[in-house]
Amino acid sequence: MIALADERFSATYLIETPHEPHKVAEIMAGEQSCGTFTRVHGETDELRERARAVVEAVQELEPAAQPSLPNALLERRGTPGPWRRARIRLSFPVANVGANLPTLASTVSGNLYDLGEVTGLRLESMQLPARYRARFDMPALGLAGTRRLTGVAQGALVGTILKPNVGLSAAATGALVAQLCAAGVDFIKDDEVCADPVHAPLAERVPAVMAAVREHQQRTGKQVMVAFNISDEVDAMRRHADLVEREGGSCVMASLNWCGFSALQTLRRHTPLALHGHRNGYGALSRHPLLGMSFQAYQTLWRLAGVDHMHVHGLQGKFSQADEEVISSAQDCLRPLTEGADDRVMPAVSSGQWAGTVPATWAALQTDDLLFMSGGGILAHPDGAAAGVRSIRQAWAAARAGITLPEQARQAPELARALAFFGA
Repeated sequence: MIALADERFSATYLIETPHEPHKVAEIMAGEQSCGTFTRVHGETDELRERARAVVEAVQELEPAAQPSLPNALLERRGTPGPWRRARIRLSFPVANVGANLPTLASTVSGNLYDLGEVTGLRLESMQLPARYRARFDMPALGLAGTRRLTGVAQGALVGTILKPNVGLSAAATGALVAQLCAAGVDFIKDDEVCADPVHAPLAERVPAVMAAVREHQQRTGKQVMVAFNISDEVDAMRRHADLVEREGGSCVMASLNWCGFSALQTLRRHTPLALHGHRNGYGALSRHPLLGMSFQAYQTLWRLAGVDHMHVHGLQGKFSQADEEVISSAQDCLRPLTEGADDRVMPAVSSGQWAGTVPATWAALQTDDLLFMSGGGILAHPDGAAAGVRSIRQAWAAARAGITLPEQARQAPELARALAFFGA
């Protein structure tokens, strides 16, 4: 068995450079472990052997005609192309980092994006040893716990987002939640821009919303999960989570990129509630194909913070991601990070979703283990929110049975109305 001190994790990158890719890979390995641009006093052979990152593989790809990103250093030096591209894999000693999530993120990313040798660099994936993964936080609920708390043993969980995004009072929000509970949703979430506003502070909004949720549960036996957006500084998030728990809630939401790894780890260790991870801002890390990081690497880091749900956007949705990226992102969430780990998280499929996007979602993923989030597709249905929910469930049943939506719509009036209204 490999000793823990000898274990390594790895990261794969796509790079673009006018230099020889193997040389750049070695620079990256040194920069992100024990080296700098030149060997320094104290950097002994023994230390390098023990602590230096290692270049595991370099696969050269087709070059580019032009550099993808500006680089002042190369421009000052007049360095010409061609702009060579390569996929490289580095491995790092676990002992360099320990169970330190911010430092892990700094190690696999950090100053690499600023290297003067590259005109493009993207972190594509990460692979962790099982024992190393086990030193970080696990989801408190994950797939099974989310299903248990919502009472949805089978089928996709149908969720919605509170709209208008901001502006509703606490009382008005509670009334809207009552309507959505009656409409038959399994899950409701705040919008990412509505956390603790003056017009509906969480101290008032949480009790108003949970009163509606409790009344619905007492009347029907159905527990609707509400993800309250508690994004804030750490002490405030802990107070907000405590309030949600006291009121009988089961879930809180945080804007991952703006709260940060340490805040989410602290929150995870503080509360037993489900953590709904909202990725707003991820486009800044991902939209350029030669910059930032892929979702595989992104979700790996955030799952180490113990989130239970991860946003992946939606197929045929309103945002920029290609369907292939959405599909692979959802599949990433549904795979354990390491063999034997029970750490799968629920993908939240959202952005412009309605009954008409259900067939593509089912065809691509072939699973019910997801949150199918629909805002306008439910709240803007011409016959009301309950009809919007029914239209999605009707579409999901049709997709699973291999029936086209027009065929299903002949006996499903809510779906027929959705197709006529949104499809137009």
